[in-house]
Amino acid sequence: MAFANAEGGSVYVGVDDNGVAISSFKIGKESVQQWTNEIKNKTIPSIIPDVAVEEMDGLSVLVFSIQEFPIKPVAFKGRYYKRVKNANYQMNLQEISDLHLKTFNSSWDYYPSPHYDLGSIDLDKVNRFIESSNGIRETQIQDDPLTVLRKFEMLKENGQIANACHLLFSKNEVFDATISIGRFSTETSIKDSIVLRSDLFTEVEATLAFVRKHMNKNYIITGDPKREERWEYPLDALREIVVNMIVHRDYQNTGDSIIKIFDHKIEFYNPGGLGNGMTFDELCAGTYTSYARNRKIADLFREAGIIEKYGSGIKRITNAFVHYGLTAPTFEAFQNGFRVTVYANGTETNDGGVNGGVRGGVNGGVNLEKVDAAILDSNSNSIFSFIAKNPGVNILSLINHFSVPKRTVERWVKQLKDDRKIEFRGAPKTGGYWVIGS
Repeated sequence: MAFANAEGGSVYVGVDDNGVAISSFKIGKESVQQWTNEIKNKTIPSIIPDVAVEEMDGLSVLVFSIQEFPIKPVAFKGRYYKRVKNANYQMNLQEISDLHLKTFNSSWDYYPSPHYDLGSIDLDKVNRFIESSNGIRETQIQDDPLTVLRKFEMLKENGQIANACHLLFSKNEVFDATISIGRFSTETSIKDSIVLRSDLFTEVEATLAFVRKHMNKNYIITGDPKREERWEYPLDALREIVVNMIVHRDYQNTGDSIIKIFDHKIEFYNPGGLGNGMTFDELCAGTYTSYARNRKIADLFREAGIIEKYGSGIKRITNAFVHYGLTAPTFEAFQNGFRVTVYANGTETNDGGVNGGVRGGVNGGVNLEKVDAAILDSNSNSIFSFIAKNPGVNILSLINHFSVPKRTVERWVKQLKDDRKIEFRGAPKTGGYWVIGS
């Protein structure tokens, strides 16, 4: 049964723990039929394995083989197991539900909400989603909000709305999506806090705004009249963490997402495990198969240009902190959930304070000015060269070519525009393009 719930497998009968055939093992006339019937009668849905007799060292052994079962999960005496590497792993209720939904190529957020209807949806929020999507699409969305909801399977034929529709476009508070954020002076003393219960699109920006409010900002004197700003943490990486936190949260879990901001670190916590049998070792090593717990939410975030694609966020986050001259974040199981911790450089500063002067030689000799300047110059030069070779290129093409989020490309493009190296042609709402400045 555990093999049926995973990728299939075989059970050898008549060998010892080392895989050596046992000479005393005999296959009775009715043994195979009895064992096959026992497997069939004690599994729901019933599974019937293929049975073969194989020769091993001149002795006969039985091999029961089962393919991955198409309808999951399969139960044995009311319990559900899954094969993970070389062990049988008993699934909890959430994993059972996720495996069942995955069988039908679906997820919880696709199904109709039992508590909310179209009257709870803010159509102005749907219009803002359409505007965001059109900003990166080659073919513009021309449909009205209700038609868009139907096309994205947010609005069902019977008038019900999907769970994702409620989470993304609700006009009221969304208690299922509560995020509690606090700024702590010690582990137990809190200075400032906020509780967010808005739609998921709004929560991204509101969460980042509160985090930025309690981040230090340094000003680096470079010799130019305008001082260069440097935040305590890489903003793109923090945004990636927050987006992943919101998109992949287990919204069937009643616990809140929690963010704790300390002097030299920030902790991001989501209730619920990783799902899909994924381990933290596989997550950190990048040896896992991409899986979105909330496929509809992820699809609409990607459509709006907020996320790029599934499965590459952990690597981008880690690389961003290392390139910024900071310690790589930690990813860990914590209190029946998932926690990400990011670390600052440890410099004592007042909350929201300003450090003047050149910051060099920190974090084991990494000169942060040189790192930042090198990254900025490299990205700007790459964008400039690409536009020079491809006049008339738009934002979507730049996103696809450089495989980075929309906001990252917009920041690079703004730098070139401010330097008068490139200029924009056409109407923004109908899809303009970039060319080399005249």
